[in-house]
Amino acid sequence: MATPGGPSAVLNDAPPVFYDNGDHHPQQGTLLGFWLYLMSDCLIFAVLFATYAVLGRSYAAGPSGADLFDLNLVAINTGLLLLSSITYGFAMIGAQNKRKRQVLGWLAITGLLGLGFLGIELYEFAHLIHEGAGPQRSAFLSSFFTLVGTHGLHVTFGCIWLVTLMVQVSKHGLIAENQRRLMCLSMFWHFLDVVWIGVFTFVYLMGVMQ
Repeated sequence: MATPGGPSAVLNDAPPVFYDNGDHHPQQGTLLGFWLYLMSDCLIFAVLFATYAVLGRSYAAGPSGADLFDLNLVAINTGLLLLSSITYGFAMIGAQNKRKRQVLGWLAITGLLGLGFLGIELYEFAHLIHEGAGPQRSAFLSSFFTLVGTHGLHVTFGCIWLVTLMVQVSKHGLIAENQRRLMCLSMFWHFLDVVWIGVFTFVYLMGVMQ
């Protein structure tokens, strides 16, 4: 029979020991953190849209959207970005099937479409500035260049991220870390598509109708 304060009492009073079995979920943590980042980006674009809504008709006796916007060019640009979202979806299907070459091929096509989008946007900006409709011309143009330019910067960062990810996939294959990165970039790329649909509708279409 164990006496009080003996070995049995020590064992019974000892705090429970928890062992780390290595069962972590880094993918869930990464995706949650990236969702939080996207929510903060939503706030940024919400502020820019609100600013444009307030200043969008302050032309300062200058040109309006109906005078400046080329809907045919914008429609082509919109098609490029939406098509890039589809091609990225094919890359994700290839990643699920562990087809490295298929992933790299679709990522390359996605990147080219993204660069095409940026090229047209830069042409539009250069044309507007050449016509004397730069961001300093009126509050309308200041808010326009800020909103559309911020989206263009996001697409630029997305293209850089995409090229970096292609290098990582080509060197290390479709390991778990790269699968996570592909998923995060997928959310980012589709988010940019959703924002651009808002820009196309709220800025360009409504601008031409005013």
